[in-house]
Amino acid sequence: AVYKSPDYEELAFALLLEHLVAIGYPPEILAYKYDPTFPTRGLVFDALYGNLLKVDSHGNLLVCAHGFRFLKGAEILHYYPNKFIQRDDMKRFHILNTLFNLTEAHLYACLVDFFTNCSRYVNCDTGYKHGNLFMSFRSMFQDVREAMDHVHLSGCLKEKTLENLQKYVVKDPRVPLLLSRMKEVGKVFLATNSDYTYTDAIMSYLFDFSNEDKADVPQRPWRSYFDLIVVDTRKPLFFAEGTVLRQVDTDTGKLRIGTYTGPLQHCAVYSGGSSDMVCDLLGVKGKDILYMGDHIFGDILKSKKRQGWRTFLVVPELARELQVWTEKSELFEELRSLDVFLAELYQHLDSGSNERPDISSIKRRIQKVTHEMDMCYGKMGSLFRCGSRQTLFANQLMRYADLYAASFINFLYYPFSYLFRAPPVLMAHESTVEHSRLD
Repeated sequence: AVYKSPDYEELAFALLLEHLVAIGYPPEILAYKYDPTFPTRGLVFDALYGNLLKVDSHGNLLVCAHGFRFLKGAEILHYYPNKFIQRDDMKRFHILNTLFNLTEAHLYACLVDFFTNCSRYVNCDTGYKHGNLFMSFRSMFQDVREAMDHVHLSGCLKEKTLENLQKYVVKDPRVPLLLSRMKEVGKVFLATNSDYTYTDAIMSYLFDFSNEDKADVPQRPWRSYFDLIVVDTRKPLFFAEGTVLRQVDTDTGKLRIGTYTGPLQHCAVYSGGSSDMVCDLLGVKGKDILYMGDHIFGDILKSKKRQGWRTFLVVPELARELQVWTEKSELFEELRSLDVFLAELYQHLDSGSNERPDISSIKRRIQKVTHEMDMCYGKMGSLFRCGSRQTLFANQLMRYADLYAASFINFLYYPFSYLFRAPPVLMAHESTVEHSRLD
Protein backbone atom coordinates (compact mmCIF):
# COMPACT_ATOMS: atom_id res chain seq x y z
CA ALA A 1 0.00 0.00 0.00
CA VAL A 2 1.02 3.59 -0.59
CA TYR A 3 0.23 5.83 2.37
CA LYS A 4 -0.85 9.43 1.94
CA SER A 5 1.82 11.92 2.91
CA PRO A 6 1.95 13.89 5.15
CA ASP A 7 -1.28 12.63 6.79
CA TYR A 8 0.14 9.20 7.58
CA GLU A 9 3.40 10.64 8.99
CA GLU A 10 1.41 13.09 11.13
CA LEU A 11 -0.55 10.19 12.61
CA ALA A 12 2.56 8.12 13.34
CA PHE A 13 4.35 11.16 14.81
CA ALA A 14 1.48 11.90 17.22
CA LEU A 15 1.43 8.27 18.39
CA LEU A 16 5.20 8.32 18.95
CA LEU A 17 4.96 11.45 21.10
CA GLU A 18 2.15 9.96 23.15
CA HIS A 19 4.21 6.85 23.86
CA LEU A 20 7.29 8.84 24.87
CA VAL A 21 5.21 10.88 27.31
CA ALA A 22 3.73 7.66 28.67
CA ILE A 23 7.23 6.35 29.50
CA GLY A 24 8.27 9.56 31.25
CA TYR A 25 9.22 12.22 28.73
CA PRO A 26 8.03 15.79 29.50
CA PRO A 27 4.43 16.37 28.32
CA GLU A 28 5.58 19.65 26.72
CA ILE A 29 6.89 17.68 23.73
CA LEU A 30 3.26 17.06 22.70
CA ALA A 31 3.27 20.63 21.39
CA TYR A 32 5.48 19.58 18.48
CA LYS A 33 3.81 18.87 15.14
CA TYR A 34 5.19 16.94 12.21
CA ASP A 35 6.77 19.23 9.61
CA PRO A 36 7.00 17.49 6.20
CA THR A 37 9.41 20.14 4.90
CA PHE A 38 12.15 19.20 7.38
CA PRO A 39 13.13 15.51 7.10
CA THR A 40 14.20 13.56 4.07
CA ARG A 41 15.10 9.90 3.76
CA GLY A 42 18.71 8.77 3.85
CA LEU A 43 19.72 10.88 6.84
CA VAL A 44 22.08 9.47 9.47
CA PHE A 45 21.48 9.92 13.20
CA ASP A 46 24.63 10.24 15.30
CA ALA A 47 23.75 8.58 18.62
CA LEU A 48 26.86 10.07 20.27
CA TYR A 49 26.26 13.77 19.59
CA GLY A 50 22.56 13.76 18.65
CA ASN A 51 23.09 15.25 15.20
CA LEU A 52 21.19 14.49 12.01
CA LEU A 53 23.63 14.14 9.13
CA LYS A 54 23.34 14.06 5.39
CA VAL A 55 26.32 12.28 3.87
CA ASP A 56 27.60 11.05 0.52
CA SER A 57 28.44 7.44 -0.27
CA HIS A 58 31.91 7.77 1.25
CA GLY A 59 30.75 9.25 4.55
CA ASN A 60 31.68 12.87 3.77
CA LEU A 61 29.35 15.35 5.48
CA LEU A 62 26.99 17.33 3.28
CA VAL A 63 24.62 18.74 5.94
CA CYS A 64 24.69 18.67 9.75
CA ALA A 65 21.79 19.68 12.02
CA HIS A 66 21.50 19.71 15.81
CA GLY A 67 17.78 19.80 16.44
CA PHE A 68 16.48 22.31 13.92
CA ARG A 69 19.70 24.34 13.95
CA PHE A 70 22.00 23.75 11.00
CA LEU A 71 25.67 23.76 11.98
CA LYS A 72 28.39 25.40 9.92
CA GLY A 73 32.15 25.73 9.80
CA ALA A 74 33.80 25.53 13.20
CA GLU A 75 30.70 23.97 14.81
CA ILE A 76 30.85 21.00 12.43
CA LEU A 77 34.62 20.65 12.94
CA HIS A 78 34.04 20.51 16.70
CA TYR A 79 32.10 17.25 16.28
CA TYR A 80 33.68 15.95 13.09
CA PRO A 81 37.26 17.29 12.66
CA ASN A 82 37.57 15.67 9.24
CA LYS A 83 33.97 16.34 8.11
CA PHE A 84 33.75 12.57 7.71
CA ILE A 85 32.06 9.68 9.52
CA GLN A 86 32.77 5.96 9.70
CA ARG A 87 29.46 4.56 8.46
CA ASP A 88 30.59 1.07 9.49
CA ASP A 89 30.20 2.12 13.15
CA MET A 90 26.63 0.84 13.29
CA LYS A 91 26.34 1.35 17.06
CA ARG A 92 26.85 5.08 16.65
CA PHE A 93 25.58 5.97 13.16
CA HIS A 94 22.06 4.88 12.19
CA ILE A 95 20.81 5.29 8.62
CA LEU A 96 17.18 6.40 8.31
CA ASN A 97 16.31 5.09 4.84
CA THR A 98 12.66 4.07 4.97
CA LEU A 99 9.47 6.07 4.61
CA PHE A 100 8.64 5.15 8.22
CA ASN A 101 11.96 6.76 9.24
CA LEU A 102 10.70 10.21 8.19
CA THR A 103 8.76 10.59 11.42
CA GLU A 104 11.68 9.14 13.38
CA ALA A 105 14.13 11.67 11.91
CA HIS A 106 11.79 14.55 12.69
CA LEU A 107 11.26 13.24 16.22
CA TYR A 108 15.02 13.26 16.93
CA ALA A 109 15.15 16.89 15.81
CA CYS A 110 12.18 17.81 18.02
CA LEU A 111 13.62 16.11 21.13
CA VAL A 112 17.05 17.69 20.66
CA ASP A 113 15.42 21.07 20.07
CA PHE A 114 13.30 20.72 23.21
CA PHE A 115 16.02 19.62 25.63
CA THR A 116 18.55 22.10 24.21
CA ASN A 117 16.22 25.03 24.82
CA CYS A 118 14.65 23.84 28.09
CA SER A 119 16.10 25.72 31.09
CA ARG A 120 15.69 22.65 33.34
CA TYR A 121 18.41 20.78 31.46
CA VAL A 122 22.14 21.43 31.14
CA ASN A 123 23.55 20.90 27.65
CA CYS A 124 26.49 18.50 27.25
CA ASP A 125 28.20 17.27 24.09
CA THR A 126 26.72 13.79 24.43
CA GLY A 127 23.38 14.52 26.09
CA TYR A 128 21.61 16.51 28.82
CA LYS A 129 21.95 16.71 32.58
CA HIS A 130 19.08 17.29 34.98
CA GLY A 131 20.14 17.24 38.62
CA ASN A 132 21.68 13.83 39.28
CA LEU A 133 20.26 12.40 36.08
CA PHE A 134 22.01 12.27 32.71
CA MET A 135 20.21 11.46 29.49
CA SER A 136 22.58 10.59 26.67
CA PHE A 137 21.67 10.87 22.99
CA ARG A 138 22.21 7.12 22.82
CA SER A 139 19.50 6.50 25.42
CA MET A 140 17.25 8.95 23.57
CA PHE A 141 17.83 6.95 20.39
CA GLN A 142 16.95 3.72 22.21
CA ASP A 143 13.75 5.27 23.60
CA VAL A 144 12.68 6.46 20.14
CA ARG A 145 13.42 3.07 18.58
CA GLU A 146 11.41 1.38 21.33
CA ALA A 147 8.57 3.82 20.64
CA MET A 148 8.78 3.01 16.91
CA ASP A 149 8.56 -0.69 17.68
CA HIS A 150 5.61 -0.11 20.01
CA VAL A 151 3.67 1.96 17.46
CA HIS A 152 4.19 -0.58 14.69
CA LEU A 153 4.10 -3.87 16.60
CA SER A 154 1.35 -3.10 19.12
CA GLY A 155 -1.03 -2.43 16.28
CA CYS A 156 -2.07 1.09 17.35
CA LEU A 157 -0.86 2.68 14.08
CA LYS A 158 -2.57 0.01 11.99
CA GLU A 159 -5.74 0.36 14.04
CA LYS A 160 -5.87 4.12 13.49
CA THR A 161 -5.12 3.62 9.78
CA LEU A 162 -7.98 1.15 9.35
CA GLU A 163 -10.36 3.56 11.08
CA ASN A 164 -9.91 6.05 8.23
CA LEU A 165 -8.54 4.30 5.15
CA GLN A 166 -9.66 7.07 2.84
CA LYS A 167 -7.50 9.58 4.72
CA TYR A 168 -4.35 7.50 5.03
CA VAL A 169 -4.18 5.10 2.07
CA VAL A 170 -3.82 5.99 -1.62
CA LYS A 171 -6.41 4.23 -3.76
CA ASP A 172 -5.73 3.97 -7.50
CA PRO A 173 -8.27 2.40 -9.91
CA ARG A 174 -5.40 1.46 -12.27
CA VAL A 175 -3.93 -1.09 -9.84
CA PRO A 176 -6.40 -3.94 -10.65
CA LEU A 177 -5.92 -3.31 -14.38
CA LEU A 178 -2.12 -3.46 -14.16
CA LEU A 179 -2.09 -6.59 -12.00
CA SER A 180 -4.60 -8.39 -14.21
CA ARG A 181 -2.44 -7.64 -17.26
CA MET A 182 0.67 -8.82 -15.41
CA LYS A 183 -1.03 -12.06 -14.43
CA GLU A 184 -1.97 -12.73 -18.05
CA VAL A 185 1.69 -12.83 -19.13
CA GLY A 186 3.48 -14.02 -15.97
CA LYS A 187 3.16 -14.85 -12.28
CA VAL A 188 2.42 -12.25 -9.62
CA PHE A 189 3.17 -12.61 -5.92
CA LEU A 190 2.71 -10.47 -2.81
CA ALA A 191 5.18 -10.62 0.09
CA THR A 192 4.44 -8.37 3.08
CA ASN A 193 5.60 -8.07 6.69
CA SER A 194 2.02 -7.31 7.78
CA ASP A 195 -0.28 -9.98 9.21
CA TYR A 196 -3.19 -11.38 7.23
CA THR A 197 -5.93 -9.41 9.01
CA TYR A 198 -4.33 -6.04 8.23
CA THR A 199 -3.33 -7.10 4.72
CA ASP A 200 -6.85 -8.29 3.93
CA ALA A 201 -8.39 -5.03 5.16
CA ILE A 202 -5.98 -2.87 3.15
CA MET A 203 -6.19 -4.94 -0.02
CA SER A 204 -9.98 -5.23 0.15
CA TYR A 205 -10.14 -1.42 0.28
CA LEU A 206 -7.69 -1.00 -2.61
CA PHE A 207 -9.60 -3.39 -4.86
CA ASP A 208 -13.15 -2.34 -3.97
CA PHE A 209 -14.56 -0.09 -6.70
CA SER A 210 -18.13 -1.31 -6.46
CA ASN A 211 -19.42 2.19 -5.69
CA GLU A 212 -17.28 3.96 -8.27
CA ASP A 213 -17.32 4.32 -12.03
CA LYS A 214 -13.53 4.39 -12.42
CA ALA A 215 -12.90 0.65 -12.36
CA ASP A 216 -11.22 -0.63 -15.55
CA VAL A 217 -11.74 -4.33 -14.78
CA PRO A 218 -14.70 -6.30 -13.36
CA GLN A 219 -14.94 -6.46 -9.58
CA ARG A 220 -13.39 -9.60 -8.09
CA PRO A 221 -11.64 -10.71 -4.84
CA TRP A 222 -8.20 -9.19 -4.38
CA ARG A 223 -6.56 -12.56 -3.81
CA SER A 224 -7.43 -13.61 -7.36
CA TYR A 225 -4.91 -11.10 -8.75
CA PHE A 226 -1.98 -13.02 -7.24
CA ASP A 227 -0.48 -16.45 -7.85
CA LEU A 228 1.16 -16.42 -4.40
CA ILE A 229 0.46 -14.40 -1.26
CA VAL A 230 2.83 -14.45 1.71
CA VAL A 231 2.24 -12.44 4.92
CA ASP A 232 4.35 -12.16 8.10
CA THR A 233 7.51 -12.39 5.97
CA ARG A 234 9.78 -10.62 8.49
CA LYS A 235 11.93 -9.04 5.77
CA PRO A 236 14.94 -8.80 5.57
CA LEU A 237 15.12 -12.21 7.35
CA PHE A 238 12.88 -13.45 4.55
CA PHE A 239 15.80 -13.10 2.10
CA ALA A 240 18.13 -15.19 4.29
CA GLU A 241 17.16 -18.28 6.25
CA GLY A 242 13.54 -17.12 6.59
CA THR A 243 11.01 -18.65 8.96
CA VAL A 244 8.66 -21.63 8.99
CA LEU A 245 6.15 -21.56 6.11
CA ARG A 246 2.61 -21.98 7.38
CA GLN A 247 -0.81 -21.67 5.79
CA VAL A 248 -3.33 -19.03 6.84
CA ASP A 249 -6.95 -19.87 7.50
CA THR A 250 -8.52 -17.00 5.55
CA ASP A 251 -11.85 -17.41 7.36
CA THR A 252 -10.39 -16.78 10.81
CA GLY A 253 -7.04 -15.13 10.03
CA LYS A 254 -5.29 -17.68 12.22
CA LEU A 255 -2.38 -19.90 11.18
CA ARG A 256 -2.89 -23.57 10.53
CA ILE A 257 -0.83 -25.94 12.69
CA GLY A 258 2.38 -27.33 11.20
CA THR A 259 4.77 -26.47 8.38
CA TYR A 260 3.27 -26.27 4.91
CA THR A 261 5.03 -28.69 2.53
CA GLY A 262 2.52 -29.05 -0.30
CA PRO A 263 2.26 -27.46 -3.77
CA LEU A 264 1.09 -23.93 -4.49
CA GLN A 265 -2.67 -23.59 -4.04
CA HIS A 266 -4.82 -21.09 -5.94
CA CYS A 267 -5.86 -18.05 -3.83
CA ALA A 268 -4.27 -19.56 -0.71
CA VAL A 269 -2.39 -17.32 1.75
CA TYR A 270 0.85 -18.34 3.43
CA SER A 271 2.73 -16.99 6.43
CA GLY A 272 6.50 -16.71 6.90
CA GLY A 273 8.73 -18.72 4.61
CA SER A 274 11.69 -17.38 2.65
CA SER A 275 12.63 -16.06 -0.76
CA ASP A 276 13.94 -19.53 -1.68
CA MET A 277 10.50 -20.97 -0.95
CA VAL A 278 8.91 -18.32 -3.19
CA CYS A 279 11.14 -19.44 -6.08
CA ASP A 280 10.29 -23.09 -5.40
CA LEU A 281 6.54 -22.54 -5.17
CA LEU A 282 6.46 -20.41 -8.32
CA GLY A 283 8.94 -22.64 -10.17
CA VAL A 284 11.27 -19.77 -11.09
CA LYS A 285 14.90 -18.70 -10.62
CA GLY A 286 16.11 -15.48 -9.02
CA LYS A 287 16.78 -13.67 -12.29
CA ASP A 288 13.23 -14.44 -13.44
CA ILE A 289 11.80 -12.24 -10.68
CA LEU A 290 11.27 -8.48 -10.77
CA TYR A 291 10.73 -7.54 -7.14
CA MET A 292 9.08 -4.21 -6.30
CA GLY A 293 9.39 -2.49 -2.94
CA ASP A 294 9.94 0.87 -1.24
CA HIS A 295 12.46 -0.24 1.41
CA ILE A 296 15.98 0.15 0.01
CA PHE A 297 17.49 -2.16 2.66
CA GLY A 298 14.73 -4.62 3.59
CA ASP A 299 13.42 -4.96 0.02
CA ILE A 300 15.96 -3.95 -2.58
CA LEU A 301 19.45 -4.44 -1.17
CA LYS A 302 18.81 -7.81 0.44
CA SER A 303 16.84 -9.27 -2.47
CA LYS A 304 19.56 -8.17 -4.88
CA LYS A 305 22.63 -9.23 -2.86
CA ARG A 306 21.33 -12.52 -1.49
CA GLN A 307 19.02 -13.75 -4.23
CA GLY A 308 20.02 -11.91 -7.40
CA TRP A 309 16.42 -10.82 -7.97
CA ARG A 310 15.89 -7.97 -10.37
CA THR A 311 14.68 -5.00 -8.37
CA PHE A 312 12.33 -2.05 -8.76
CA LEU A 313 12.47 0.63 -6.05
CA VAL A 314 9.38 2.75 -5.49
CA VAL A 315 10.46 6.30 -4.60
CA PRO A 316 7.32 8.43 -4.00
CA GLU A 317 9.48 11.56 -3.50
CA LEU A 318 10.57 11.32 -7.13
CA ALA A 319 7.51 13.22 -8.36
CA ARG A 320 8.47 16.26 -6.27
CA GLU A 321 12.16 15.85 -7.11
CA LEU A 322 11.43 15.90 -10.84
CA GLN A 323 9.21 18.94 -10.48
CA VAL A 324 11.93 20.92 -8.71
CA TRP A 325 14.62 19.63 -11.09
CA THR A 326 12.56 20.87 -14.05
CA GLU A 327 11.70 24.25 -12.55
CA LYS A 328 15.18 24.97 -11.15
CA SER A 329 17.40 23.33 -13.77
CA GLU A 330 19.16 26.65 -14.40
CA LEU A 331 20.73 26.41 -10.92
CA PHE A 332 22.37 23.09 -11.76
CA GLU A 333 23.55 24.51 -15.09
CA GLU A 334 25.09 27.41 -13.19
CA LEU A 335 26.92 24.93 -10.95
CA ARG A 336 28.31 23.20 -14.04
CA SER A 337 29.39 26.55 -15.50
CA LEU A 338 31.17 27.43 -12.26
CA ASP A 339 33.01 24.10 -12.35
CA VAL A 340 34.14 24.79 -15.93
CA PHE A 341 35.25 28.31 -15.01
CA LEU A 342 37.16 26.92 -12.01
CA ALA A 343 38.97 24.42 -14.23
CA GLU A 344 39.89 27.14 -16.75
CA LEU A 345 41.68 29.13 -14.03
CA TYR A 346 44.17 26.28 -13.69
CA GLN A 347 44.31 25.35 -17.37
CA HIS A 348 47.73 26.91 -18.11
CA LEU A 349 49.35 26.05 -14.78
CA ASP A 350 51.39 22.98 -13.88
CA SER A 351 53.44 21.64 -10.95
CA GLY A 352 56.16 24.22 -11.61
CA SER A 353 53.81 27.20 -11.30
CA ASN A 354 53.96 29.45 -8.25
CA GLU A 355 50.80 31.30 -9.16
CA ARG A 356 47.76 30.59 -6.96
CA PRO A 357 44.48 31.74 -8.52
CA ASP A 358 42.04 33.39 -6.13
CA ILE A 359 39.05 31.04 -6.10
CA SER A 360 37.40 32.33 -2.91
CA SER A 361 34.62 34.17 -4.75
CA ILE A 362 33.87 31.10 -6.93
CA LYS A 363 33.71 28.84 -3.86
CA ARG A 364 31.28 31.25 -2.19
CA ARG A 365 29.13 31.31 -5.30
CA ILE A 366 29.13 27.50 -5.52
CA GLN A 367 28.05 27.32 -1.85
CA LYS A 368 25.31 29.90 -2.45
CA VAL A 369 23.91 28.13 -5.52
CA THR A 370 24.10 24.74 -3.77
CA HIS A 371 22.17 26.08 -0.77
CA GLU A 372 19.60 27.72 -3.04
CA MET A 373 19.09 24.39 -4.84
CA ASP A 374 18.75 22.49 -1.58
CA MET A 375 16.12 24.86 -0.20
CA CYS A 376 13.92 24.25 -3.26
CA TYR A 377 13.46 20.64 -2.09
CA GLY A 378 13.04 21.18 1.66
CA LYS A 379 15.05 22.12 4.72
CA MET A 380 17.28 19.05 4.39
CA GLY A 381 17.58 19.41 0.65
CA SER A 382 17.15 16.81 -2.08
CA LEU A 383 16.88 13.10 -1.40
CA PHE A 384 19.42 12.47 -4.13
CA ARG A 385 22.00 15.25 -4.08
CA CYS A 386 23.58 18.24 -2.41
CA GLY A 387 24.62 20.53 -5.23
CA SER A 388 26.65 18.42 -7.65
CA ARG A 389 27.37 15.70 -5.06
CA GLN A 390 25.15 12.62 -4.77
CA THR A 391 23.84 11.46 -1.41
CA LEU A 392 24.29 8.07 0.22
CA PHE A 393 20.67 7.24 -0.68
CA ALA A 394 21.28 8.07 -4.35
CA ASN A 395 24.38 5.88 -4.39
CA GLN A 396 22.53 2.91 -2.86
CA LEU A 397 19.67 3.37 -5.30
CA MET A 398 22.00 3.38 -8.31
CA ARG A 399 23.89 0.38 -6.97
CA TYR A 400 21.07 -1.96 -6.01
CA ALA A 401 17.91 -0.94 -7.89
CA ASP A 402 17.65 -2.11 -11.51
CA LEU A 403 14.71 0.25 -11.98
CA TYR A 404 13.15 3.02 -9.92
CA ALA A 405 10.16 5.30 -10.27
CA ALA A 406 7.65 7.26 -8.22
CA SER A 407 5.07 4.49 -8.64
CA PHE A 408 4.89 0.95 -10.00
CA ILE A 409 1.82 2.12 -11.97
CA ASN A 410 4.33 3.41 -14.54
CA PHE A 411 4.51 -0.16 -15.87
CA LEU A 412 0.98 0.29 -17.20
CA TYR A 413 2.43 2.44 -19.98
CA TYR A 414 5.07 -0.04 -21.21
CA PRO A 415 4.58 -3.28 -23.15
CA PHE A 416 5.67 -6.30 -21.11
CA SER A 417 8.15 -7.11 -23.88
CA TYR A 418 9.93 -3.80 -23.31
CA LEU A 419 13.70 -4.04 -22.83
CA PHE A 420 14.74 -1.78 -19.95
CA ARG A 421 18.40 -1.00 -20.51
CA ALA A 422 20.69 1.34 -18.60
CA PRO A 423 21.94 4.24 -20.74
CA PRO A 424 25.72 4.31 -21.27
CA VAL A 425 27.42 6.46 -18.63
CA LEU A 426 30.89 7.83 -19.21
CA MET A 427 33.53 7.39 -16.52
CA ALA A 428 35.50 10.48 -15.51
CA HIS A 429 38.49 9.67 -17.75
CA GLU A 430 36.23 8.88 -20.71
CA SER A 431 34.46 12.24 -20.47
CA THR A 432 37.76 14.03 -21.18
CA VAL A 433 37.92 12.57 -24.71
CA GLU A 434 36.21 14.24 -27.67
CA HIS A 435 33.67 11.72 -28.93
CA SER A 436 32.63 13.50 -32.11
CA ARG A 437 33.13 11.60 -35.35
CA LEU A 438 36.57 11.90 -36.95
CA ASP A 439 36.64 12.56 -40.73
